[in-house]
Amino acid sequence: MPRTLIIACGALAREIVALRKLNDWPHMDVQCLPAELHNRPEKIPTAVRAKIQANRGDYESIFVAYGDCGTGGLLDSVLQEEQVERIPGAHCYEFFAGSAAFEALTEQELGTFYLTDFLLEHFDRLVIRGLGLDRHPSLLATLFGNYRKLVYLAQLPDSQRISDARAAAERLGLEFDYLVTGYGDLAHSLKVVNQGKMVWQS
Repeated sequence: MPRTLIIACGALAREIVALRKLNDWPHMDVQCLPAELHNRPEKIPTAVRAKIQANRGDYESIFVAYGDCGTGGLLDSVLQEEQVERIPGAHCYEFFAGSAAFEALTEQELGTFYLTDFLLEHFDRLVIRGLGLDRHPSLLATLFGNYRKLVYLAQLPDSQRISDARAAAERLGLEFDYLVTGYGDLAHSLKVVNQGKMVWQS
């Protein structure tokens, strides 16, 4: 099998490594960018481009495990220039839940804040401290005033994670719900890549 590099958001590292092991893909390497880039999405395209250019000569194929992730199409522009493809979807919430299920969730409540297993595990670091809520609690109303619900999209759920997600919703003053997604479309997309077929959506 040709050597393949997956350039991924750090928020997907555990899931991609698990899929690599589950499917016996020893030819697949994974390099991750910091998940904190989601707080500064304008930096994602440049960081992804640098990773592509630094590794292009070492791999037969490169694939990017990012959605648009708030870059407003700038990531896709970079990937078109670099001739590298990415997983379809706007963000990890969509490709974990699946497009149809995510659309239904959005229709039910537009003002929904989502957590994945990774974001739940790092809730304090990425949400509370990352958004400055520990230092400026008054920002809660500004940042979350238009949200009504928190939905935990669970990859590997257990009772403790569900309890922690419920506590996170209470901390933000939001209603709580959860949906078990497993690896969702992430698993499908990586399987397609490893079959030598790409899933680019421009």
